[in-house]
Amino acid sequence: MSATTTGYTVTRELDAPVAEVWDAWTLRERFAQWFGAPLPSVELDVRPGGAWRSTLVAPEGNEYPLTGTYPVVEPRRRLVTAMDIPGQDEPALMDMVLEELDGGRRTRLVIRQECRTAEECAEAEQGTLILLGSLTEFLAGER
Repeated sequence: MSATTTGYTVTRELDAPVAEVWDAWTLRERFAQWFGAPLPSVELDVRPGGAWRSTLVAPEGNEYPLTGTYPVVEPRRRLVTAMDIPGQDEPALMDMVLEELDGGRRTRLVIRQECRTAEECAEAEQGTLILLGSLTEFLAGER
């Protein structure tokens, strides 16, 4: 982390193989099921420099259009997602690393993100924790 930013790291061990976790993040039909975005709003061009968009629908019904790119794509190992933030010159970068556990039956997922302020970081981390809870439930239902 640089002196002008703050960040967070979240580690989660998931009861699913790396391939299932990767597919949940990169296949639009699966992504829509756990992310809270209606399928018609989800577009994922998962390749270096590819674009993505979705509209997150919060439990209270508010809609949040999201857009960005994929600066780094290392299939089934690492995915860096850049999210466009209104009013900011630079996108927010979320770095996700996947690691096989237990002979490939489980996955360690590590997410890191830098933020401009402690407040932004707290919001981003809370959002990540909510999404990881939803992802965990989705993966459990895949079994």
